[in-house]
Amino acid sequence: MRIAMIGTGYVGLVSGVCFSEFGFDVTCVDKDAAKIEALNRGEVPIYEPGLSELMVKNAARLTFSTDLAVAVEEADVVFIAVGTPSRRGDGEADLSYVYAAAREVAAAMRPGTIVVIKSTVVVGTTREVKRIIAEAAPDKDFSIAANPEFLREGAAIEDFLRPDRVIVGVEDERGEQALKTLYRPLNLRQTPIVFTSLENAEIIKYAANAFLAMKITFINEIADLCEAAGGNVQDIARGIGLDNRIGAKFLHPGPGYGGSCFPKDTRAFAALARRLGSPVKLIETTISLNETRIASMAERVVAAMGGSVEGRTIAILGIAFKPNTDDVREAPALTLIPALQAAGASIRAHDPEARESAAPILSSLTWCASPYEAAEGADALVIMTEWNEYRALNLTKLSELMRGNVVVDLRNIYPLEEIAPHRFDYHSLGRPDALRPRHSDGFAPAPPRQVGGTGQA
Repeated sequence: MRIAMIGTGYVGLVSGVCFSEFGFDVTCVDKDAAKIEALNRGEVPIYEPGLSELMVKNAARLTFSTDLAVAVEEADVVFIAVGTPSRRGDGEADLSYVYAAAREVAAAMRPGTIVVIKSTVVVGTTREVKRIIAEAAPDKDFSIAANPEFLREGAAIEDFLRPDRVIVGVEDERGEQALKTLYRPLNLRQTPIVFTSLENAEIIKYAANAFLAMKITFINEIADLCEAAGGNVQDIARGIGLDNRIGAKFLHPGPGYGGSCFPKDTRAFAALARRLGSPVKLIETTISLNETRIASMAERVVAAMGGSVEGRTIAILGIAFKPNTDDVREAPALTLIPALQAAGASIRAHDPEARESAAPILSSLTWCASPYEAAEGADALVIMTEWNEYRALNLTKLSELMRGNVVVDLRNIYPLEEIAPHRFDYHSLGRPDALRPRHSDGFAPAPPRQVGGTGQA
C-alpha cells in the first residue's frame, strides 16, 4: 500500500516518517521547494528527538517531492496534513489550506483512492472535503476518512509508534479496511483502534485537547490558591492525581499553556460551539484564564525584584513552550520577555534548541550559549521551560555568576530542600516560602492551624 502525505509540517512529516517505519512506501509532498530540497539532503526542519534517525533508517521507503499530482496518482491512501491556523478576528480554524489540497487531490487521484484528513479540523470539515472532491471529480469513486493526530511535541515518535489509542472516522468498509491495514503493526501492542463516524472523530480531537488545557488551567488556579492559603501545589497534585479518575498527568503548574495545539484548538473549538449555538463555557473560561495568567508572569518577576526591574539584567532560561522542541508558537516567554523589556529590564536568554525559531520574533536581547553565560552578571534568573539541562544546574556556580540572587522558577523544577543551602531569593508557583520537614511518604505535613484573631483556620 502506497501513501501520499500532503503537507510536511510537524504532523505530516512525523506521520509520514512513522508510516515508513511501519513498512509502507511514503511520498511526503510540500509546496515549499526549499524545505523539500533540505529533506532530500536528510536535513530535518524541526527539532524532534528520534525523527532524523528514523528518516535515515527508512530512506528507501521515503520520498520527498513538490509534485502533488504524481504523488497522489501513485497513492492508494492520501493523507491531507496541512495547517489549520487560527483565523484572524474570530478564532475559527482557517480551513482554506485543507480545501485547496482537497481540490488538488481530486484532480490527480485514481478511482478507489482513500482520502484521509489528518489535519486538525472542526466538525463537519471532513464531510465538506468529501463534497469538494465529489464535485471536482464526479466520475471518480473514492472513500473518505478522518484520522486525527495526538502527537506531543518532543515525544511524537513514541506517540505515533506506541499510542494510547488511534481514532478513525469512516463511512464505508473500504476506508475502514485501508486504515486497519495501515495501523496493523500496532496490533502487536494491542493498541485500541476506535472506528467511529467522521463527526465523532473530529470532535474527539478537539475535546481531548480542550480537556487537557482545562486540566492545566485548573492546577494553575490551585497553585494560586495554595499561595494564598499556605498549601503546596505539588502535594495537592500528587494527592488528587493518585485518584485514577483524575490521573497525575498535566497537573504541573506553570506560566500557562502555549504551543501549536492548545491555544489554537481551544479557540477554534469555542468559536465553532458559539456558531452552532451551543457555547462551551468551560473552554471559553479556560482560554481567558490562560491568557490572563501568561500576561501576569511578568508582574510576578517584577514583584520578586521588589517592584521594579528598571535598569536590571534578567536571565531567561527557556524560550520554547515546552522541552524537547524548538517550537515557540504562543510560548509564554514571547509575552514575558517584551513585557520585562518594556519595564526597563535587559534580557539575557538561553534555550538549547529554540534560538533560531525565536530570534526573528524577539529583539534587543542577548542570546547566550549556555545557561551559565546567561546568568553571568544577572540580577535575576527566570526558568521558563523545564529542559533537562536546567534541572541539574550547579547552583553554587550559578550563585557565584549572578550579580543578584533572585530566582523565579515558573516550572517548580527545583525541590525547596535543594535550593535552601544557597543564597537565592527563590520564588516558585504554589509552594510555601518556608521549608518544612517531609514525611517518608513524600508528603509535607500541614502547617499548624491558627485559630482565633482573624476568625480563619
